[in-house]
Amino acid sequence: MHPEFQQLMTHATQLTRSGDLAAATAAIQAALRGGLPVARARQEDADVIDVEAWEIPDTTDAPRTARATPDDAATPAQKPAVSGDTFTAGSFRNSSGQRGYKLYVPPNPSGEPRPLVVMLHGCTQDADDFAAGTAMNAAAREQGFYVLYPVQSRDANPQKCWNWFKHNHQQQGRGEPSILAGMTRQVIDTHPIDTGRVYVAGLSAGGAMAAILADAYPDLYAAAGVHSGLAPRAASDLPSALSAMKGMHARAAAQTGSGAPTIVFHGDRDATVHPSNAESVIAASVGPGASAETQRVPVATGKRASTRHLYRNAAGSVVAERWDIHGAGHAWAGGTQQGSYTDGAGPDATAEMLRFFFERSLNAQPGAAGTP
Repeated sequence: MHPEFQQLMTHATQLTRSGDLAAATAAIQAALRGGLPVARARQEDADVIDVEAWEIPDTTDAPRTARATPDDAATPAQKPAVSGDTFTAGSFRNSSGQRGYKLYVPPNPSGEPRPLVVMLHGCTQDADDFAAGTAMNAAAREQGFYVLYPVQSRDANPQKCWNWFKHNHQQQGRGEPSILAGMTRQVIDTHPIDTGRVYVAGLSAGGAMAAILADAYPDLYAAAGVHSGLAPRAASDLPSALSAMKGMHARAAAQTGSGAPTIVFHGDRDATVHPSNAESVIAASVGPGASAETQRVPVATGKRASTRHLYRNAAGSVVAERWDIHGAGHAWAGGTQQGSYTDGAGPDATAEMLRFFFERSLNAQPGAAGTP
């Protein structure tokens, strides 16, 4: 991160904490007019905000450059091959706008309904980068499920962040949630998808949007995975987004639980999205009535230690999990070096999310659904 920008962000945060929101916004805009290579905030358009670019934790390898793909893929998704798997581009449009996507289709589809996992990338990423870093396609090839990667457009956000912080992108039937839910339904309509086993996951801004989708469309998504993200309605504008990312008033939006089963991963040294946001995501999911128990996860050789918190409803079923990854920063736990913003020393977030997902279905009680 540019040192001058880091200093200005600290100053802006102090102004926000003191309640001087106008001065905080002015400070950020003044810095951006100086041409620093960071996120931009436009006063002329209150709906446009770009959050701070990510930093790779000190324990990871040198920064890796994400592979570029078109902002909006216009090519319709191809029909799956008879024997091999495919990873093809398409696009979806409704009254709220258009977004491109890439769809992974597992090999040898027999026509039997399969689960679908929707993966929302973080800022500056794309579908190919996110697929490579999380190794989700490799898991899908082995276990036989579909993976949908919506792609944010630079026209919608110059940093390619999902607009989780905008008030008009946080509800059912509006903005990006409407586009992403419609895209999910289009894939369901054109492929043999088990409608009871559709899941959504994301990293950072993608994690925040995944939490919004699970909250807004509980009849569509059976469970959510939120990695280094924020709770639904954690922010509605620039000042509140900065506050939420810094951990100030992070629990304010989580008043009642949505009931959407959620698994959360967050590094306890995350300097981009404060770790307290993980608890807010859980609170937004389970509400105040769930009981919690804490487990120390066995540490594999060369891996990070982590603590898992299980949340049970009144019937005793686990309805949410929270993984605190000790010593980790803002990166996908257990990811590969082929993608950006990954931490190979972390626990395997991809495997644990899939385990949590496939134990749940809209058509069954938690724990009743099997793996694909």
